[in-house]
Amino acid sequence: MSDEESHAPSLIRTMNAACPSSPQRVTLTPTARTSHRGVLVPAQNVVVFSGSAHRPLAKAICDDLDVPLAPVEMTRFSNDCLQAQLQANCRQRDVYIVQPLVPPTQEHLMELLLMIDAARGASAASITAVIPFYSYARSDKKDASRISIGGRLVADLLATAGVHRVMTMTLHAPQVHGFFSVPVDQLTALGILADHFLAQDLSDAIVVSPDFGNAKTATQFSRLLGLNVAAGSKRRLADDRVVIDSIVGDVQGKRAIVLDDEIATGGSIVELLDRLADQGCTGAAVACTHGLFVGKAVERLRQHPMITEVVTTDTVPAPSDWPELKVRSVAGLFAEAIARIHAGESVSSLFDGVDPSFGPPQAKLFE
Repeated sequence: MSDEESHAPSLIRTMNAACPSSPQRVTLTPTARTSHRGVLVPAQNVVVFSGSAHRPLAKAICDDLDVPLAPVEMTRFSNDCLQAQLQANCRQRDVYIVQPLVPPTQEHLMELLLMIDAARGASAASITAVIPFYSYARSDKKDASRISIGGRLVADLLATAGVHRVMTMTLHAPQVHGFFSVPVDQLTALGILADHFLAQDLSDAIVVSPDFGNAKTATQFSRLLGLNVAAGSKRRLADDRVVIDSIVGDVQGKRAIVLDDEIATGGSIVELLDRLADQGCTGAAVACTHGLFVGKAVERLRQHPMITEVVTTDTVPAPSDWPELKVRSVAGLFAEAIARIHAGESVSSLFDGVDPSFGPPQAKLFE
């Protein structure tokens, strides 16, 4: 047993001690939950472009900002090389390029780099890459010999291309933020996801993290809902194969709300649900920020008898063959963040009361 696993029971007790014994609803800050449509931004000073990764999200952000989505011409030559041409004036304007790094990831990454380069060559005053899903955040450490750290490399590529700022949402690991040599605004969807569940009866619910690495975020989520938290003890065997040895926390007779930052193939979630069923859990709702749902994920999650609902956000395009999937939009948060950056205002205050990791610094007294 690892040191992490041996200390897990006390870890969960410590996290649950900070939660009330009975659910107490927390009122989230209005900026994290109200519509941002009609945010006033001087249209002549801001221009928003989008690659091909997720144009509906870019359009929704522009609708909230009340600015048009500027066109981009992407040309593919006979040798398979790409060329980006921005179809709107960028000179001395603040340029925002919306492009989540979703499959085909390398294609969309190259589009983003080319659009950044084009904006720099067009004398943009500032260039912000709006990357709702930074997929290379999972490549964040050297955990084997002679292995690449893609998260840092892609950050370097963005800076070299000419980006001045990066805006993203829910990086896989905190250290990825430090890979960038330019300012990074990291947003969180915890408040949006919590709003979904606050409308339900949570008297028999418990928040469950798939692993200890996500336990801190799950704990903050549980505090927003006024619930206790549990976590799985996970060992990863391969990209799509995991083993969950045990559940730390009391889930007997309770309905789980499983929170994860990203769901790709769904292997970890299915393994966790099987262990929850063994521990007497009555059912589970699944929530995540980035719902990729690749491979057999849709089939696995739609047919699992434990799952009552799956909730995600629109940081990535939703699968077209899953009408039951509940998608909460983050376009308003990104629009508000863009408006605040343009006006020189605080972005972190968007999350005051939602998650201290993303909110403004708290005053500390020293004796």
